[in-house]
Amino acid sequence: MYYPIKKNIFLILTVFSGFLFSCSGNDKGNQRPNIIILLADDQGYGDLGITGNPVFETPNIDAFAKESATMENFYVSPVCAPTRASLMTGRYNYRTGVTDTYIGGAMMFTEEVTIAEVLKDAGYATGMFGKWHLGDNYPMRPMDQGFEEALYLKGGGLAQPSDPFENNRRYTDPILFHNGEKVHTKGFCTNVYYNYAINFMKQSLKEDKPFFAYIATNAPHGPFHDVPEDLKEYYLKKEKELASISFDKKPNIDKLAAIGAMITNIDQNVGRLMEELKKLGIDKNTIVIYMSDNGPNGNRYVGNMRGHKGNVTNGGIRSVFYMHWPAVFKGGEKSDIYAAHYDVMPTLLDAAGVKTPEGVKLDGRSFLPLLTNKEKDWKDRAIFVQWHRGLEPQEFRNFAMAGKKWTLLSSNAKRFELYDITQDPREENDLSKEHPEKLEEMKEGYMQWFNDVSSTRENNYATPRIIVGNDAEINSELSRQDWIKDEGKVWGTKGHWLLTVDHDAVFDITVKILKPKPGWNVTLKAGDIVKKGVMKDTEFTFKGIALKKGDLTLSAEVSKGDEVYERMHVFVKRVSE
Repeated sequence: MYYPIKKNIFLILTVFSGFLFSCSGNDKGNQRPNIIILLADDQGYGDLGITGNPVFETPNIDAFAKESATMENFYVSPVCAPTRASLMTGRYNYRTGVTDTYIGGAMMFTEEVTIAEVLKDAGYATGMFGKWHLGDNYPMRPMDQGFEEALYLKGGGLAQPSDPFENNRRYTDPILFHNGEKVHTKGFCTNVYYNYAINFMKQSLKEDKPFFAYIATNAPHGPFHDVPEDLKEYYLKKEKELASISFDKKPNIDKLAAIGAMITNIDQNVGRLMEELKKLGIDKNTIVIYMSDNGPNGNRYVGNMRGHKGNVTNGGIRSVFYMHWPAVFKGGEKSDIYAAHYDVMPTLLDAAGVKTPEGVKLDGRSFLPLLTNKEKDWKDRAIFVQWHRGLEPQEFRNFAMAGKKWTLLSSNAKRFELYDITQDPREENDLSKEHPEKLEEMKEGYMQWFNDVSSTRENNYATPRIIVGNDAEINSELSRQDWIKDEGKVWGTKGHWLLTVDHDAVFDITVKILKPKPGWNVTLKAGDIVKKGVMKDTEFTFKGIALKKGDLTLSAEVSKGDEVYERMHVFVKRVSE
């Protein structure tokens, strides 16, 4: 276990084009700091011991937090993919193509410049481990966006539609993708990500390169059937305590125990990581950030706030943010300035002494000076987050505009709520009628923001296209994660994919389903090409289909009469030029 260690570190600050830190106490590695981002999935602000949770046990993260600098008012998006887009690019997610979490809304435009790309160009080794959720196919995979080493799951999580059928919804011994190739791993998924990440760090040290490691677990996101059993059994014995942190009339104790198990497992891995950094002699000049992607996946304790994942009240969009860097921070430094996920990239570039590339426009701002007492006159600004289902944002729907005193929000674009957050952190006393001028002022500020982000590029909310036939991905596996839904509820029963054919080539296109459906019809449409077949088992291949270079709409359907089988993957494999 990792616990606080007393430090006697002297900081030498040298200014070149930005901050470039070195530390006399750093035993190994480059002068530039190593960087690690630890991102939990669906872990709420109140899910840690240090934030007041009386049940979930997180001794390592609690100790880590006490040794870190803290941004006390740190905001993220209400759901997964938008947060990840802003975290990776330093920009509002509405600029990046990412509007939602599924059915075409969680793909990021390839021209977006990620922190991994910038750090890679600056000489960093770059590695990503866990949940990417910004596109499953070329050119949107982590390897296409700056990560030299990537072990990742597809879509929004294991057990979702883009997961390989043979994974069978596993969190333990999961099938993952290593630099694009399918691998069968051993161990609980969170343990696997940390194992690969630690090996990546060791290899980077051998090559005498600073590293950037992004460890984004899919825990404690559901489903909840496959978690560390010993920890789940431990929490099941705390039934009354678990019920006390739930706001549901009938608390789901089994689910809460599973969430507790996954959170404590994350905590164990954080402790293991910090001990490993110490053994490697790089703990002092390695930046480690701990945060989450949105509010909790359930109606449970969130401190002195209300709300959960998907909400734009504080409980749904506020995350812990701890930045551990003994070479620079003694530990205990705090700032109450409002910051957000899109501030992380400029902050880390600042810390590494790396300039933002020319032509790259960031929405975020480095808050490093706030934590090093170099900023005396921080200009206050509003934090903007918004999310709702659908591929095109709607004005005022499920948004929050948060500032140091006032917060404006609306869940349905019909009723606006105005709160004095300094007096009402739970956002229970709506002051919109008492302060109509402030309401209108903030609505106008929101519209300026909305119009700005919506005009980032021509046809701003067009869905990014998957490129097929490129050497980087000769066999593209398509799922309902990234299709555009035509019919059906939730993920849809019918849909189509927006593709670009890299160059004139011949393809074999295979339709694969989860369960055998002998005798069912298979229909493939690729632009003007229509092909039909009959299922014998779980897959059918249409061979030798010549596709021309350019944009293409593709769809496939497995049906019998009016019944459509939706558990389907489509493989578009280039077989010849």
